[in-house]
Amino acid sequence: MKKLFLLPILLFMVACTQAQDKTSFGKAALESKMTSVDGKEVAFKDILAKYKGKVVVIDVWASWCPDCKKGMPKVHDLQKMFPNVSYLFLSYDKFDDKWKAGIESFNTKGGENYHVGVNMKEGEFAKDIKLDWIPRYMVVDKTGKIALFRAIEADDEKLINTLKTLQ
Repeated sequence: MKKLFLLPILLFMVACTQAQDKTSFGKAALESKMTSVDGKEVAFKDILAKYKGKVVVIDVWASWCPDCKKGMPKVHDLQKMFPNVSYLFLSYDKFDDKWKAGIESFNTKGGENYHVGVNMKEGEFAKDIKLDWIPRYMVVDKTGKIALFRAIEADDEKLINTLKTLQ
């Protein structure tokens, strides 16, 4: 009986560990189109290609998100701690004007900004990164591999330690 009780717990632990271990984006996510601030559609793979040879922090956020608003000062602190890291801000705002206003009011100009979509529960990119919460932070290493798959706080120890090891 005890073994049956422990089985779901063990399966949950393995699933959580495997989620952290994802080291590459899926083909559908890489093909996902995102909109730049100047209105051009760009595939995610082309965005990532610009950062080859650089460490990138990806911040998935939205201007309507209370936790994203509260977390933005931590992102700015992270940018000060790691000025040689590139920052990529991917928004799930419902409207372009709200997204662009959010770029201004939350000062995400210290990196590139793209509008991913209007619904964080839909789309290939969201499915591929198992997006269940924003803000969401990921780290991509200099080779384009995912070094950290999931953090929900910009001051998360795992996030900071990952950046320290990649510099």
